Amino acid sequence: MLTPVLEIGGTHVTAALVDLDGGLVHGQVRAPLPAQGSVDEILGAVAGTTARLAAPAAAPWGVAVPGPFDYEAGIGLFEGVGKFESLYGIDLRTELQHRLTPEPGALRFLNDADAFGIGEYAAGAAAGHERALCVTLGIGSAFVDHGEPVNEGPLVPQDGSAHLLTYGDRPLEDTVSRRGIRAAYARAALDDPDVVPDVRTIAELARGGDRYARVVLDHAFRALGETLAPWIKGFEATVLMVGGSIAASWDLTEVPLRIGLAEGPGTSSARRLTVRTALRPEDAPLLGAAWWARRPTMTSTIRDVRPPDLG
Repeated sequence: MLTPVLEIGGTHVTAALVDLDGGLVHGQVRAPLPAQGSVDEILGAVAGTTARLAAPAAAPWGVAVPGPFDYEAGIGLFEGVGKFESLYGIDLRTELQHRLTPEPGALRFLNDADAFGIGEYAAGAAAGHERALCVTLGIGSAFVDHGEPVNEGPLVPQDGSAHLLTYGDRPLEDTVSRRGIRAAYARAALDDPDVVPDVRTIAELARGGDRYARVVLDHAFRALGETLAPWIKGFEATVLMVGGSIAASWDLTEVPLRIGLAEGPGTSSARRLTVRTALRPEDAPLLGAAWWARRPTMTSTIRDVRPPDLG
């Protein structure tokens, strides 16, 4: 059975058909998304991808979308985040129900970070693990328990969001984000702080022997490990998956991350923790959205705080 899905990102939208039994994604259609456009421009671009998909009629759709968003009601809460401002207060469930071809039988929304984590649980690095934590640079996160995102309660940070944690009495994202890493490198190495290389370039500099770049990356990912350690212990996660830029620079980030995990309050659990990069970095959100669409019951995945800093 093929399940139609949408992944709505900040710059692109992807539609696909997912075979959950085989863990396969078919017929991906990807198109630019005018994040600063009007309601019709944004939703027209979304609908345009689905028109090329040949989805089964009256099927449930899974829709992965970033926050802030009311996932149960299907209403955009984008305000002051630099994207999708025109969708604030818009009932996207109703709007998309009428725009998608063929018309969906149901639309089930979930957070894009949760979709990533669930996809890795379903057919990736977390397969076979009951509880998992997935993180990406920024810091996007998903606490997953038997395929369900956990966003409330004492075992996870507020809203299930690692970017709301602190390190050294400051927001963790001041240290572990593109913005934080670039700022730290500018302070350490540059005479002109207005011209700062991106994280990918900083990683290349570290590989080339730039000691400032290496120290900055070591500090950032050691801090990430220290901060996550007690939450991994409390949540009883047996696998930590990393994706995005962290995984792309795994040769530089793995060791300091593991050191931080070992030095944090969850030291004993860190010794038993599997730490690995995502196995489905490109299509995990699509797999997760399909899993969500086919769930027999619905539970809350509301994440209505601001999204993690990505710049």
